[in-house]
Amino acid sequence: MYPLLDTINYPSQLRELERDVLPQLAKELREFLVESVSKTGGHLSSNLGTVELTIALHYVFNTPHDRLVWDVGHQTYVHKILTGRREGMEKLRMQGGVAGFPRRDESEYDAFGTAHSSTSISAALGMAVAAQLENTDRRVVAIIGDGAMSAGMAFEALNNAGAMDTNLLVILNDNDMSISPPVGALNNHLTSLLTGKVYATARRAGEKVLGVVPSVLELANRTQEHVKGMLSPSTLFEEFGFNYIGPIDGHDLEKLITTLKNLKNLSGPQFLHVVTRKGEGYKAAEDDPILYHGVSKFNPEAGIVSKASGKPSYTQVFGDWLCDMAELDHRLVGITPAMREGSGLVKFSQEYPDRYFDVGIAEQHAVTFAAGLACDGMKPVVAIYSTFLQRAYDQLIHDVAIQNLPVVFAIDRAGLVGADGPTHAGSFDLTYLRCIPNITVMTPADENECRQMLYTAFQMDTPSAVRYPRGAGVGVVPIKEMKALKIGLGEIRRKGEKIALLAFGSMLKPCLEAAEELNATVANMRFVKPLDDDLVLHLATNHSLLVTVEENTTMGGAGSAVLESLENMNISTSVLQLGLPDIFIDQGDPTQMLVDCGRDKTGIIKAIKEKLSE
Repeated sequence: MYPLLDTINYPSQLRELERDVLPQLAKELREFLVESVSKTGGHLSSNLGTVELTIALHYVFNTPHDRLVWDVGHQTYVHKILTGRREGMEKLRMQGGVAGFPRRDESEYDAFGTAHSSTSISAALGMAVAAQLENTDRRVVAIIGDGAMSAGMAFEALNNAGAMDTNLLVILNDNDMSISPPVGALNNHLTSLLTGKVYATARRAGEKVLGVVPSVLELANRTQEHVKGMLSPSTLFEEFGFNYIGPIDGHDLEKLITTLKNLKNLSGPQFLHVVTRKGEGYKAAEDDPILYHGVSKFNPEAGIVSKASGKPSYTQVFGDWLCDMAELDHRLVGITPAMREGSGLVKFSQEYPDRYFDVGIAEQHAVTFAAGLACDGMKPVVAIYSTFLQRAYDQLIHDVAIQNLPVVFAIDRAGLVGADGPTHAGSFDLTYLRCIPNITVMTPADENECRQMLYTAFQMDTPSAVRYPRGAGVGVVPIKEMKALKIGLGEIRRKGEKIALLAFGSMLKPCLEAAEELNATVANMRFVKPLDDDLVLHLATNHSLLVTVEENTTMGGAGSAVLESLENMNISTSVLQLGLPDIFIDQGDPTQMLVDCGRDKTGIIKAIKEKLSE
């Protein structure tokens, strides 16, 4: 079916091909990508855009001896296909299958594991220095793009690398996209220069005119830096100490290979600017690269067909609440670090564009930007994934909590997230949030409670966080009217005997199911901080076993808060903590992942019976 691709299992076989057949290989790879991802789901448009670049990199560089360090990692499907994992693509992002991102334990060709943005240059520089210290001929390439250049870490690494005489090649895959449309002055600058005709026309005109008069050409060469500063982005990167080359067409295999071969022989820090198109070769993805960024299974012929939604997701509940709250309070501003679609801010961005701020892939800036807004009377809501808030932990403490500013953190993707695996799991937020003074932490058990908690958080004059899981809830329709909850107050949802289940957030449903068989009491704790100490005292006084259940790592989480509460009240009772284990949990179906961790009805019952039998 794929005459060329079927003969290529590893880059060494790719390097045996003649250059003139590589465009055919690129065509087959695109067809395979669309066919494969349509069956499994995954990241599509970003991978379609890097087909030629990936081929050229493995064709020129002696991988895995030479290191390719990918940024973000969701554009590495072609890399995986060409490095022995083509057959494994049928289980892409499934339990026991190929990961959606580079992983060192999956292949020797994955030089560095990644799934968050803007790490490539730092890691590649470390590898380049290691090669230099070991006096080896290893070459190291960092491939960065999809908006990752907007993050400060990328510029920290550029600043460091440019000051070192180290053989490092940085490739900017400039596709004018991240997940949401990219923002920021740098992106606007590059786009305005490279998408118009001014740059190309000026270069052609300069070459034609100046080439006629040697003396003028010589003068132009001496003033080249000043001219380039007006016409190209090269000055920016050359000021960092890099030799800038480009921009070049990232879909022209001949030009890519020739340029990479030349750069391979140069010493010192090199910067290659490549312009690609996200979704290249598949019209539906070209027309809507955002829709096809991360896809579920679909028919390649028909494309993605929108389906009538069933139960609203927590993300939708948040998005609707944000618009409703913005209508009631002009001080509300919504902030996202490049996750407009994923965090549910599309409607808000359309209805309240003046109060919507996408700061790009810059989580640290997002939090401190919110702090600045709060200082001068605004009420910022930061919509952010649990896993991405980790990147702004210092700002959360230093800039928000210490100053006790009223910033609301709407934390999406809390708990296990499924196919994206351990890099995106929101397994740690209860642990890393509850140790911070001044912050209130809430865990809604259903969709309506999520809406009411968001309202509660917004009414506060101190930092607050509402953390909710990915996907749909239990099916409770949110009530339009909003009413603030009493801070730190839980509720008993079922009365039983001997055993009390203290459920936090998403774990209420399986706890209620387990309690029917155990005849146990169930408390919806609602707040992790401040904890309802009076409710804990009541449950401990009237039951012989307390069982805390949370979709967060057990270590330092909500269960630990209950133990601390009991200790402070000088109460000694039997406690069983159920949460996520002390491991990084691999990708898979979210429901099955919870089953495997014993956080479903059956697992909870089993754990309790084992505890009682001790």
